[in-house]
Amino acid sequence: MTDLAAFHFLRPLWLLLILPGALLPLLWLRRHDLMRQLGGSIAPHLMASLVITPTHERSLQPIHLLAALLILGALAAAGPTWQQDTPSFLDNRAPLILAVDLSASMDADDVPPTRLAAIRHKLHDLILRRAGTKTALIAYAGSAHLVLPATEDPALLDSFVQVLATDLMPRPGKDVLGVIDEAHKLLAAERSPGTLVLLTDGADPSQFDAIGKRLSGNQLQVLVLAVGSQDGTLIRDAKGQPLIGPDGRPVLGSFDEAGLKGLAKAADAPLGSLTLNDDDLDWIELHAQQHFQAAQGDDQQIHWKDAGYWLCWPLALLALCCVRRGWQVHWLGGALLALLLTAAPTRVQANPFVDAFFTQAQQGRWAFEHGHYPAAAAHFSDPYWKGVSAYLAADYDLAEASLARLDTANAYFYLGNSYVKRFKFSEAILAYQQALKKQPKFPEASANLALAQALLKDHEAQQEAGPPDEKADKTVEDNTSSKGGKAEQQQTPQASSDELWLKNLNTSPAQFLKRKFLLQDAASLTAEEPSP
Repeated sequence: MTDLAAFHFLRPLWLLLILPGALLPLLWLRRHDLMRQLGGSIAPHLMASLVITPTHERSLQPIHLLAALLILGALAAAGPTWQQDTPSFLDNRAPLILAVDLSASMDADDVPPTRLAAIRHKLHDLILRRAGTKTALIAYAGSAHLVLPATEDPALLDSFVQVLATDLMPRPGKDVLGVIDEAHKLLAAERSPGTLVLLTDGADPSQFDAIGKRLSGNQLQVLVLAVGSQDGTLIRDAKGQPLIGPDGRPVLGSFDEAGLKGLAKAADAPLGSLTLNDDDLDWIELHAQQHFQAAQGDDQQIHWKDAGYWLCWPLALLALCCVRRGWQVHWLGGALLALLLTAAPTRVQANPFVDAFFTQAQQGRWAFEHGHYPAAAAHFSDPYWKGVSAYLAADYDLAEASLARLDTANAYFYLGNSYVKRFKFSEAILAYQQALKKQPKFPEASANLALAQALLKDHEAQQEAGPPDEKADKTVEDNTSSKGGKAEQQQTPQASSDELWLKNLNTSPAQFLKRKFLLQDAASLTAEEPSP
């Protein structure tokens, strides 16, 4: 039912057209009133006998249809609405910060195949359903490290999630305070409220008192997602050997229920657990969106559903009645239709009907928003949107040709991404550096610059080492005699050095993260040491 209290018009000035729509029939009747026109020439008592009126006078006149068109058109253009619209725009979805515990206990296999592997699989599903929404990634154990700042690229984020391992962390422990500090830095850069999801199997009770103080304010919400079971499980290392603790006894990966409850209480956070279905993902997104909308408060823009388009159907019927013989100059519509059909288009298009109503930029925008990136690149003439569409469509030649014409931070950023996809790391580094010159606070460009530099070093190291020993894949005998000599033999290698390097490239993100975490941890320890 319509909520009359909420009923209003989005564009009320259009309602002024109702006034001429209501006055036109009255003015027309006044003008065509014979009694009034002849009142000054014929005596009133003779008027009824001298004036002859048609017996079957048509009551509905063209002026009435015109008035109805004006009134209905005014109502439709004014945008009647009574229902709020919660948009599905990606910009209105809550930013998320994923913090993955990489302590040794995450290698327990009570959640098959391991706790960490289950988290990687779960985050893969979460990233896919949040494609295009800003999501950041933090890894922590004895120290917390930013893996990737808030990004809208699901492929890039998932590539780092899948290489997370417990051996990447320089120190053991569960430093949730460090995670909160990193999350605050991310939200300060984004200038937006967000939600921090801790995926862990335990907590450090010594940090509980300080956690509440670090979470002052309403910008950051914490969710705790528990991973593991309550039964003690022997933890094994990557080689399958039991992990021995400092006391010399095997480490059991028991579910730290008391620690997780204490962490949730200290952070005033909801406590959930990993599930086999998508209930945990729904739980995360529900809490994140509720916090996002509540934190925005009065600044949140309210969208209303425009119901004016429903009046287009009666408007179309009225317009159809207007083409009846005798109601207007009926050949005008035919002339306009013939003009549209016979006019030579500026360029050949696949759908002339769509071209008649939408510009190329509008068609490109529609294709882009619906994921049809090749079509979007074909329609866009703006070099930035054409380049971004071509990049997302994996047409890197067109992307580089379009983006290279621009001198903006975003253009250099996507240009660098295109170079990385084609393994042009030197060009990518220059592009990211140009992006940072244009926009110094550009966390995505900073992260991709560090990654490109690490990949370049790995590539140069492998090039210096040379390709590994290659065995002949097959022996090809040339049976064609050459001046009576013996048949020549030709060996083809199994793979070229570039192909071998591409196969080994998959390990680079993990090596990059391990080196990065080690350097950051060493720098933090040096900063904590008291000066002599």
